[in-house]
Amino acid sequence: MERMKPWMTRRFISEIEAVCRQWMADGPNNLLKKGSTQLEISTNLYKVKSDLKCDNKNYSMEYYFGNSNHDKVVDWELSLHELQLCFGVQEFLVIAPQSISGVILDSPEASKLLSAVAIALTNCSSFWPAFVPVHDPSRKAYIGIQNMGTTFTRRFEADRVGTQVPIKLMHLEGLYELFVSKFAYSSVDIPTNFFKVHFTMKLTFRILLSDDDDIRRADADMTESAEENADGTHGKVQWDDDCPWSEWYSSEDPVKGFELIASWSEKMIESSLEMAELENSSPHEAKKWILFPILSPNITDSTMGNRVGFSSQMYLLIDALDMSFQAQFMEDFVSVENPGSDNLKSSTVVPPPTVVDRVLKELFHEGKKFHYFAKGEHRNSQAIKAAPVDSLFAQFCLHVLWFGNCNIRAIATLWVEFVREVRWCWEEVQPLPRMPISSSIDLSSCLINQKLQMLAICIERKHQSIEEFQDCLGSQDPESPRDEDDGPVSEDFSLMQTPGENFDGKCDSHSSEDEFESKANLLEDSSKSEDLISFTDQKSPDSMRRGSAGIVGNMMLLNSYQIMHAPFTQDVPLMTEDMHEERLQAVEAFGDSFDFSAQLEKDILSSDMSAFKAANPDGVFEDFIRWHSPGDWEEESGPKDEDLPDSSATETSKNNWPPRGHLSKRMSEHGNLWRQLWNDAPALPVSEQKSLLDPNREGEKILHYLETLRPHQLLEQMVCTSFKAAADTLSQTNYGGLKLMKTKMEQLYTTMASVLKFLQGNRLSAESEVIDDLRRLCVVFEHVEKLMALAASLHRKLSQAPRLSEVIFKDYFDFYLPRMGTGSSGSKFRTEFNKKQLVRSHERGVISSMFIPPTASQSWRKVLSMGNLFNGHEPMLREIVFSLRDRVNGNHYADSTPTAQEEEIDTHRMYINGTANDLRVALSVTSCD
Repeated sequence: MERMKPWMTRRFISEIEAVCRQWMADGPNNLLKKGSTQLEISTNLYKVKSDLKCDNKNYSMEYYFGNSNHDKVVDWELSLHELQLCFGVQEFLVIAPQSISGVILDSPEASKLLSAVAIALTNCSSFWPAFVPVHDPSRKAYIGIQNMGTTFTRRFEADRVGTQVPIKLMHLEGLYELFVSKFAYSSVDIPTNFFKVHFTMKLTFRILLSDDDDIRRADADMTESAEENADGTHGKVQWDDDCPWSEWYSSEDPVKGFELIASWSEKMIESSLEMAELENSSPHEAKKWILFPILSPNITDSTMGNRVGFSSQMYLLIDALDMSFQAQFMEDFVSVENPGSDNLKSSTVVPPPTVVDRVLKELFHEGKKFHYFAKGEHRNSQAIKAAPVDSLFAQFCLHVLWFGNCNIRAIATLWVEFVREVRWCWEEVQPLPRMPISSSIDLSSCLINQKLQMLAICIERKHQSIEEFQDCLGSQDPESPRDEDDGPVSEDFSLMQTPGENFDGKCDSHSSEDEFESKANLLEDSSKSEDLISFTDQKSPDSMRRGSAGIVGNMMLLNSYQIMHAPFTQDVPLMTEDMHEERLQAVEAFGDSFDFSAQLEKDILSSDMSAFKAANPDGVFEDFIRWHSPGDWEEESGPKDEDLPDSSATETSKNNWPPRGHLSKRMSEHGNLWRQLWNDAPALPVSEQKSLLDPNREGEKILHYLETLRPHQLLEQMVCTSFKAAADTLSQTNYGGLKLMKTKMEQLYTTMASVLKFLQGNRLSAESEVIDDLRRLCVVFEHVEKLMALAASLHRKLSQAPRLSEVIFKDYFDFYLPRMGTGSSGSKFRTEFNKKQLVRSHERGVISSMFIPPTASQSWRKVLSMGNLFNGHEPMLREIVFSLRDRVNGNHYADSTPTAQEEEIDTHRMYINGTANDLRVALSVTSCD
């Protein structure tokens, strides 16, 4: 540029002037609306760019500006451009060559380029400062100039020393003397004269929690090596060992550490001795503390190689579901001769048998130690038709996620062995682990879980039958002891169910205490009436009462002067979802007439009738209807026994016997099915009846279902259960009740329910669009999983400062929100999280406790060369601003007489950014030209 002809220089200046005038005319607001800007450094700093050419050299000129109207930049703004920090400017220009280095190595060229820009800005009447990068790029050196009116000009210069920083410049006293030397007449005046220098300082301390933990563990290893070598139990403790997902995988700690920025308020310094005293001050004396979390870069990286957690395995499970349509049975994927596609051969990694045995051991043998209970189910998880997280099938699905690479062949291998183990439990009458034995089937769960739950009940019934048979053989042994008072009544109640408190309806459980209590009540009531004594004294075998659960209020039998007894009855046969559907299909096929409905229920009805006959030997069909279906018995007018006291009710029952009333029209019709069943039903208590649920038949049917289940039907239920179990596992995390995280979890369950509903009812087919929806659901799950890890880590580290934990999480949530629902982080997203938080006075103790004093091994590893230690930790960065101010008016430096037009400016300003290894100095000087 030094050889540039005058006319070329004028043309270059005019081009710069034209661009600057356009930017000045548009203003910051219009520049933002044009969309030609890009976000730079912080949320309040933007830039526009223009390309220039001069003497076959290409330059780029960038205008940095903000949308605020502040005239002065605050030095310790949380997020500032390096030139704003160095020189205290707000908006500025940077002109640089379009080269690999981006700097001008030739000093004359840099001076002339800066002069051209200064002339153009003067012609525009612009006060923008302009900077040119010079020297080696590693030095981060700049020269600059700013026109401040008709009289004053400010010049800028910045440079950096990367190695061999003089010891004197590592201390505040030496840095102070360096600044004073820029305006003092001679070096002799520095220690003897007092200059009113404005000083402010900011120290940055960093604590890397993971590294600190490693060092402490290393120290512990050195001191306790003898004990650990003896038992060999020492292992590295992970940050998430107490998190619910640690059973399945170990997540990288998203919070690597913290940076604490301690800033001092501005003060006047008059001598270097004061600087020496400041170097010994503690960061606790700083006016302001600002905290900045150091986050792992992987938390925003969604590439496949960096995915860790449930979501990473869900992707593989969806791929297996997509391939499940290639075979009819799961055994086909296990077979080597399977004529599957080439894609199957490329993903046939199957773990060795030892791994299979370990998984089965954890599921079936170690699983017996756990009692089933839905401890971790979220309140919104019921909307997803899947197995509970603690159930056997849910645990199988979670194991599958980490079995091999979760390919279809590995899944088939483990499923075949799983079904074999289930059959072994059935044949050996061993209880299924992690499965509840209740009186009902959870129809809100998936069909496989329903089948396993019913199989567990069948195994329990089968076990009871074996015990009863062995007890029967033992009772027939002539040498076995037998109580002479034992009678057939106790035998009848040995297998009965406990009656409910109200005997007006059916009873479905057994308790011997209730049995004897009901008999005692019966005897007590019979003592009140001589007529009832004749009832209790009956001893003939045909009229012996069996299987009674107690009296039914004060109801009397119609044909005999006796109180009605409620029988023990069998439970309604358990049915899974597919059995209910088969019954509904049969009703739709044959009609919904009463006779057909009664035919479907005849086994249950016949059992109840037999039990009622055994409990009421003199009862008739009308008595059964009065107890079983009161709506079909039409009473005639008269006082109701239930509305009277016991004594009055008994007298009324005797006086109003027999009860007045008649059957309803449908029960009195000729050929009524109920009456036919009554006539055919024998008088048998439930202990002598055939069970309504045949455990052997139902058990074999369930095993046949599991062994012949279609692969895509299995994978559909596995996908639903895996998503639900993984989400329920995450929901158990202790994250301090962060409202945003709680809301995000609820939204996740809603999204899962809407997507997974298409996997129900066998509506999925090969190449379905649902597969793509499931992959998108994996992306959403991945985002929530990352946020959950961050919430848990923040809560663990800042549990005593919940406000900080909440605001940091909210800041990151807002930063991460644009990525939600997308698979990658594009250029439209901010790539760096740089939000910082002010630490309140009552929270300083919590932050200070994280900076644990260094151990002995840490002390000798580091050489402390800077002051202002914080709990023994040296600042990683020290930033200082020195400034010398004077009053000026529009034309010259002000004299001793103040005027209204005077203002105070920084005649000299020095920004120092230093560590123990390097030093960067930026100087700005205002002169009167």
